[in-house]
This record gives sequence, structure tokens and C-alpha cells, in this order.
Amino acid sequence: MLNFTWNVFSQTGSIDTYLLFKELEKEVIEGPEAHEDDTDGLNSPVS
Repeated sequence: MLNFTWNVFSQTGSIDTYLLFKELEKEVIEGPEAHEDDTDGLNSPVS
């Protein structure tokens, strides 16, 4: 996915595509564990 996004950016020069590339790159570096904290409270009951 990174290669595809980079290729689209390099051909179009689209800033949005570059920002998407950087976001995807960040997720690859951090790994899936980084997103577990975002959803910790979603399944807990409301008090």
C-alpha cells in the first residue's frame, strides 16, 4: 500500500496523497499495538 500511495504522489504531486502516505507510514512504524489504546473504553459499560 505504501508503494502504491508513493507512486500516485510521485506522478500527481498531490499533497493529500503525500499526507496519506505519511499517515500510512506512521502506522507501519508504530504497529497495530498503537491503536489498541484508542479503543480501550469502547466496550466497557457506561457507569
